[in-house]
Amino acid sequence: MKLKSILGIALMTTVLFSCGNSIKNINPKTEDKTEVAEAKPFSYNVEEFADIKVLRYQIPGWKNLTLKEQKLVYYLTQAGLAGRDIMWDQNYRHNLKIRKALENVYTNYKNYKGNEELDNWGAFTTYLKRVWFSNGIHHHYSNDKIKPEFTKIQLSELLKRTNTELDQEAFDAIFSDEDSKKVNQAKGVDNVALSAINFYGPNVTNKDVESFYKKMTSPNPEKPLSYGLNSQLVKEDGVLKERVYKSGGLYGAAIDEIIKWLELAKGVAENEAQGNALGLLIKYYQTGDLQTWDDYNVAWTAATDGNIDYINSFIEVYNDPLGYRGSYETIVQIKDFDMSQKMAVLSENAQWFEDNSPLLDAHKKKNVVGVTYKVVNVAGEAGDASPSTPIGVNLPNANWIRAAVGSKSVSLGNIIHAYNNAGSTGRLKEFVHDEDELKLEEEFGQLADKLHTALHEVIGHASGQLNPGVGETKETLKNYASTLEEGRADLVGLYYLYDSKLQDLGLVKDWKKVGMAAYDGYIRNGLMTQLIRLNLGDDVEEAHMRNRQWVSAWAFEKGQADNVIEKVTRDGKTYFNINDYDKLHELFGQLLRETQRIKSEGDFKAVEDLVEGYGVKVDQAIHAEVLERNKQFPSPPYSGFVNPVLVPETNDAGEITKIKVTQPDAFDEQMLNYSKHYNFLPEVN
Repeated sequence: MKLKSILGIALMTTVLFSCGNSIKNINPKTEDKTEVAEAKPFSYNVEEFADIKVLRYQIPGWKNLTLKEQKLVYYLTQAGLAGRDIMWDQNYRHNLKIRKALENVYTNYKNYKGNEELDNWGAFTTYLKRVWFSNGIHHHYSNDKIKPEFTKIQLSELLKRTNTELDQEAFDAIFSDEDSKKVNQAKGVDNVALSAINFYGPNVTNKDVESFYKKMTSPNPEKPLSYGLNSQLVKEDGVLKERVYKSGGLYGAAIDEIIKWLELAKGVAENEAQGNALGLLIKYYQTGDLQTWDDYNVAWTAATDGNIDYINSFIEVYNDPLGYRGSYETIVQIKDFDMSQKMAVLSENAQWFEDNSPLLDAHKKKNVVGVTYKVVNVAGEAGDASPSTPIGVNLPNANWIRAAVGSKSVSLGNIIHAYNNAGSTGRLKEFVHDEDELKLEEEFGQLADKLHTALHEVIGHASGQLNPGVGETKETLKNYASTLEEGRADLVGLYYLYDSKLQDLGLVKDWKKVGMAAYDGYIRNGLMTQLIRLNLGDDVEEAHMRNRQWVSAWAFEKGQADNVIEKVTRDGKTYFNINDYDKLHELFGQLLRETQRIKSEGDFKAVEDLVEGYGVKVDQAIHAEVLERNKQFPSPPYSGFVNPVLVPETNDAGEITKIKVTQPDAFDEQMLNYSKHYNFLPEVN
């Protein structure tokens, strides 16, 4: 599971926490000390377009790594980039054709002096950048097809002038209303048939998927395999079949490149456990065997020593409307020792949090095992983690592995640091209820969000257990599984943020004020500010946005009799003010108990009522007001990143002697470079 940023961090003063090792601009001195040259401040901002802000991030501690460790990071980042195009094809079957055509126009138009106004070049470049950012022609967050602001005639002319070929079906896909949603989570429709995601053939339905996997039985029912995770399900001559992602199978050309770099990484592994895990990941890519995938996850979870770690493969299932198939993603990370040591206290006390939670006793784990938490600095990302990145990750996702072996939780420290140093405070002042709320946020908000991220990942996802005989949540809760799990983890964090235990553990000096700041921010965002991401009239579709709304809206409704959260109108503007934090804490505990019951029992009717009743529909009057109030702030609501570039230097024998970190100057520069050097799926259709 991964934690997405709250409004790309742009709506709040400091929506998470700064990197533990602060990045300082040191003034280098000349050898004779007669001259001091001030270092140029690092610029986090790259560019803005449409609703997107593109940022940079640094890699603190890079120079402290040994050459062997730097090689490991380099090989792992290259392995990740080798599979980049897999995500593009997974997102939509026409994406790669469209991207290559648009990039050819973009590259060759520079050599052609056309009529920019006639060609609508500005609209074309903005569209291409939006497509790059989303890894396809559907918006990375809303899942809606991105609408071009140029016409068919204008695109046809650009294609003609640059000698670019694009088949008619792919051309029409840019403009048509078909395949309008990458992932359609609406109630009462055929979610698979109406989702453009390329996990399924165009004639596959919800019923087909459910019946296909209902027939599959794991060799060991207590350790169910993740059927469907690494394949595309298609229908050929009326017969359903899986096209497995593996060497020699679907995406085989890119996977062979991934394997090549993983082999090199294995050769410089920090320790035997890490090397063994990499070996199993290679075997999994070679065979596509799901038992090997589980064996790998067990080994990877147990491999906790070392400075370097990574996430690589087909993992998160948010893009599958039924929650079976994993999107390709990679994150390569370096441990932030200082912050990880400070936050280790949460992992060490995981059993206390479980024992003292408001869950029903039958749903509590009697023995929480193997929970590790680290703050890390990202060195490279690809696939579903880039350019839009999570800020926290907890893996593996299999419930039985979490229960038997444990899990790894990380917060991406340098990513959050970059968000915090590139943000703006204007929106916060516009939407807080009063000066007291503003002061709480400014003084305690950053710490509150840091702790919420940690509690969400370390305690939240690791807590609770399924009832005996209850299947995996993707089977019982179906299209609501992801949003329930994210909301459940959020609720764990919210419940304990307002608890003196955090002060007892030395994590805060004033637990009550930290909790109050956390509650203010969550309710403000869940009921109001996240709506700037939606067009007026839209339902809430994305799993994290849904969970923030259903948690907040449920608490608001259930506390109305006691005026726990008050809706205030002042000067024609709406605010939400928390009057009773103690009772809100109780309400969060009640909802946490209920969400765990739903998960533990596999209660589909209850989760449907919860999500549809509180998390999908938007108050249109408030939405219109929020959009109007937000017009004064030019900063886009979504942010993402270009990656630092790792540049190896070699000797005459071809051996790497040094690896430098450089920063790309522009978003288009990196995207075109990736397309040129990591183009391993030319024949995918």
